[in-house]
Amino acid sequence: MSTSNGAAFRPETEPEPHEIARIRGGPRAAVTVAVLDLHLRGAVGAGRAGTMRTTGPVDDENLPPLARAVHSALYRPAGMRQLLGRQGVRTALARLVDDLTAAGLLRTFPPGRTGAARRTLKELRARHPLPARRSGLSARDTLLLVALHGDRALTALAPRFAGEAGLTGRGGSTEREFRGSSEGSGGGGGFSCGSV
Repeated sequence: MSTSNGAAFRPETEPEPHEIARIRGGPRAAVTVAVLDLHLRGAVGAGRAGTMRTTGPVDDENLPPLARAVHSALYRPAGMRQLLGRQGVRTALARLVDDLTAAGLLRTFPPGRTGAARRTLKELRARHPLPARRSGLSARDTLLLVALHGDRALTALAPRFAGEAGLTGRGGSTEREFRGSSEGSGGGGGFSCGSV
């Protein structure tokens, strides 16, 4: 991902689901997608009282750094708020913001999405509408849909895990407007997918 002299952003490859979630909804959205990624790999499950916990190792070397940080941070069960506050997750989120800023998708002042990011999200949503059924979706498709569509996709595609892990329901919504907030430095506009 790169841009030069303010030219229109044209990614060589489609952004990863956790990147899309960060652009669309902020830090909570990105961490939610990372948690779901780990859950789909069998490495994270729901804990007690709306928390998440590790359920096994994760050995995929292609795992994004944010998902690795989330897995490491769940050495003790945690709810989303606790998970977002753990140092390894905060560091991984800061690096993600730096990468997305360098790619021309986030800006630091004022914090928010760039025009290129808004166009990218619009194009991706047009190409990946929320399906009527969840059958036949790959793990990547599921992550992409949750990154793009937030709670609606999460509750349609992973309802049991989302509810039991505290990602949706009381206090777990991902659907807050995220306009220019300083939440995690950058990435305004769109819905907060913190519970994805």
